[in-house]
Amino acid sequence: MPEQSQNPSSLVRSTAMMAGVVVATGFLFNFVARGVIDTFMVFILPLETEFGWTRSMLTGVYSGYLIVAGVMSPLAGKLLEDWGPRWVYGVGLSMLAAGMYGASYASALWHIYLFHGVFGGIAASCLGIVPAAALIGRWFDHKLSLAIAFAYAGFGSGILVIVPLVQSMIDMDGWRYAYRMTGIALAVMLPLLLVLPWRRIAQGAPALMAARNSLPPDAVGSVSPHSTRTKKTGWTIRTAMGTAEFWLLVQCFFFTACSTYSIIVQTVSFLVDNGYPPLDAAFAFGASGMLSILGVLGSGWLSMRFGFRFTVTLSFAATLTGIAALFWFSYAPLPLLVLVYVISFGVSQGARGPIVSTLAARIFARGSVGAIFGVIFMSMSFGSALGAWIGGFLHDLTGDYRAAFVFSALSVIGAVSPFWYSGRLTDPEPLDYPRPTHKEEIA
Repeated sequence: MPEQSQNPSSLVRSTAMMAGVVVATGFLFNFVARGVIDTFMVFILPLETEFGWTRSMLTGVYSGYLIVAGVMSPLAGKLLEDWGPRWVYGVGLSMLAAGMYGASYASALWHIYLFHGVFGGIAASCLGIVPAAALIGRWFDHKLSLAIAFAYAGFGSGILVIVPLVQSMIDMDGWRYAYRMTGIALAVMLPLLLVLPWRRIAQGAPALMAARNSLPPDAVGSVSPHSTRTKKTGWTIRTAMGTAEFWLLVQCFFFTACSTYSIIVQTVSFLVDNGYPPLDAAFAFGASGMLSILGVLGSGWLSMRFGFRFTVTLSFAATLTGIAALFWFSYAPLPLLVLVYVISFGVSQGARGPIVSTLAARIFARGSVGAIFGVIFMSMSFGSALGAWIGGFLHDLTGDYRAAFVFSALSVIGAVSPFWYSGRLTDPEPLDYPRPTHKEEIA
């Protein structure tokens, strides 16, 4: 192979540089996808004002996006393997651009559901963390959790930059203008996407991929050639679903999403309802998203030093502090409480994602990690959809968001409890190969 004829030190530098490009690519498209899709938070009030749609009707758009993204996530991983990253990312960015531009012509609620919800969900699955984690897994081994954490950091950065920018466009010339300009900006990015070295990105680090030849296909998020498969059958989605570890991770991710999205989808509307200027509310929302970068990166370091149970518990304690601050703000709208919410909820937001990703990669290392994690991620999307919808539903039912805050706090208990009632997630080792079926034993 060409790499073998290179000077060893030159090959190491080239591999390290390419690994950095892969992480940067994951960061960039998480930045774009999450930042653009989460602009829906600042579209809620203008759409409500113009059309008279209720909060639950509007938050259903975001729930729809989350459901589509969740269902499409395992498929995105399969398409990444069959089509390659250039096509998967290209389709994702094209769908996002078309969705934002199409939403600018909306005259009925189903238009918003289609363009921001369905198109956004497809785009998020193609541009988001599942394909990014699969590609990063082909370049990193020992530092996998840290590399994935950097890709996750694109979420918070995108929210901080893009959401207030779109709010300023809404203030300038209305929500249709903001949608239209966002769609055009995304379309301009397409040529940049197409010229990236996708073939090299998909190949992975030569030495790492060679070392994994003894593992089953898709170990730690990567795919080994069919000719190198071992005779032992690795973990599949079906066999993983027979383990306690799989369902503990599902429980954590599902209730984490319920807790988080019953709050963040309503944050801007809640603050504006309580007297906050719209642009300031958008900046508060963006700042909390930006602080998630600290949580994402910090959770990796804390997990290595103090363990998964301590890190997850600490992050959920911060989440509860943020929820309590908003609940108190509904009675006494003090700016200090907004600051407490931004810091505590922001730092904890996203901190669990790298932990669950790392646990899945470690526990099911002898199997199809990408596919298994895609299903776990899908459960998170369903929890996100439920949380986003129920926040709007409880607002319409009660007239405020206090019931939604209580629901979020109860969901925190459901999310953190797997790390306390079971020891299987505290310091797990890779599960041994699953026991062969009767047919496999005969073969």
